[in-house]
Amino acid sequence: MTSVTATKRSGPDGPHDGRSGRDGRDGQGGRGGRGGKGGRAGRFRRPEQPERKAFGGRAAWFLVLPALIPILILSVGPLLYGIALAFTDAQSGRTRSTQWIGTLNFQDLLHDTLFWDSFRIGLVWAVGVTVPQFLLALGLALLLNQNLRMRWLARALAIIPWAMPEVVVGIMWRLVYNPDAGILNETIRDLGLGDGRDWLTGLATALPAVILVGIWAGMPQTTVALLAGLQNTPRELHEAAALDGAGAWRRFRTVTWPAIKPIALAISALNLIWNFNSFALVYVLTSGGPGGRTRLPMLFAYEEAFRYGQFGYAAAMGCVMVAVISVLLAVHLVGRLGGGEDR
Repeated sequence: MTSVTATKRSGPDGPHDGRSGRDGRDGQGGRGGRGGKGGRAGRFRRPEQPERKAFGGRAAWFLVLPALIPILILSVGPLLYGIALAFTDAQSGRTRSTQWIGTLNFQDLLHDTLFWDSFRIGLVWAVGVTVPQFLLALGLALLLNQNLRMRWLARALAIIPWAMPEVVVGIMWRLVYNPDAGILNETIRDLGLGDGRDWLTGLATALPAVILVGIWAGMPQTTVALLAGLQNTPRELHEAAALDGAGAWRRFRTVTWPAIKPIALAISALNLIWNFNSFALVYVLTSGGPGGRTRLPMLFAYEEAFRYGQFGYAAAMGCVMVAVISVLLAVHLVGRLGGGEDR
């Protein structure tokens, strides 16, 4: 009985062969089988990964489309249509079909002195607004970055012009420049400096008066951008420079300016482009007068299209302005990439 029992427990090969057999079946048969199934499952899962990536790409496009469609319809589409229109003789109120005339509009534009005068005025306006705007905004941002009492109120008041529509700003400043009851002429009379003048209709004062309004209206956004850059500058750098004996100007030149230089270049380039494309503010203030002294390129193109009905010719003007803006953007991007501000 004892030998039979031992034989049943040990099996033919040894005392633990039965247990090792189960282990073998578990390790090779059961676990190996599960491993095999796992391997087969792994092989079935591998082809699913590209499908998931492809589905993810399609899902990304579906998420982008709500923002992409309005851009294509409202920006890219009109731009392409305007470029095509520049090569035609399209006019308002014509009974015959529009004809393709090639580059004739651009040839006429090269000899149009009125357009090039407006282009020169646009450059004077853009530079005359952008440069003082940046300098004043930088000074205001440095001031608002200090620990002043009621600083929150000063920051809120500084962005009020930014919150006002350009049409409202233009109407308000027309009242300021009013020759009879405007606050500017009333102040001049009260100070005994003369009887005042009509600022917006004078040939010598119209453009400077409009430039002043442009500086006032656009300064808040530049101030906010520069103030954000100043607040991101570590104060430890200023403290270390002060301990080394650096004065205010040297700290600004060696610490502050390198920190805000990328922001300053970006906001200045954008301001230059925005100012060159200005329309509403100058239109409300002077409508391009007097005598075309404030007729910016956008105003000139608007008059050609909607006052004289020369749609094709106005579209050619728009193409020239788009080309100029593209060159400005290219110069700005090349300068930034070459200077390493984006690194």
